Amino acid sequence: MQDLLQGYIETRRMLKRMRSNCQGEQLATDRQLLGAMLRESEWIIEWLNTGRMPGNRRGIERRAAYEREKPIDPNRLQSFVSCSSAGSPVNLTEWERYRLDDAMSELSEREKECYVLTHGECFSFEQTAELLGISKSSVQTHVNRARSKITERLSSSLFLT
Repeated sequence: MQDLLQGYIETRRMLKRMRSNCQGEQLATDRQLLGAMLRESEWIIEWLNTGRMPGNRRGIERRAAYEREKPIDPNRLQSFVSCSSAGSPVNLTEWERYRLDDAMSELSEREKECYVLTHGECFSFEQTAELLGISKSSVQTHVNRARSKITERLSSSLFLT
């Protein structure tokens, strides 16, 4: 990675030298082209140095990737859903199926519907709200409650550990 960064830094130096040597009316288009190449190489250098896309002040892409997304195996939940249309089913063992079924038994019907549609069938909150005829914020509330109930059940159950 450092070799790539050094290559771009050297290219930037060369482009600056070439641009400063362009004089006169006929070389104006060459000067513009070199300026565009210089800006792009500076953009790439900034991206390689910071590790994120230049120009983003708030770092929303970093926050979305590392703080908001919860790592789950969607195939496991999809295989639990009986008529999954979101991908190829993965066979759960009887113990895993029983454990997931027991954890979901604590949920109300609406929480279970919302959780299965968003996590098992990979529908968005908005699509789930349209299917169930409720608001998007209600779907989010039901999913959050379901997630906390499942987490609590899996961590506190003596039988399912």
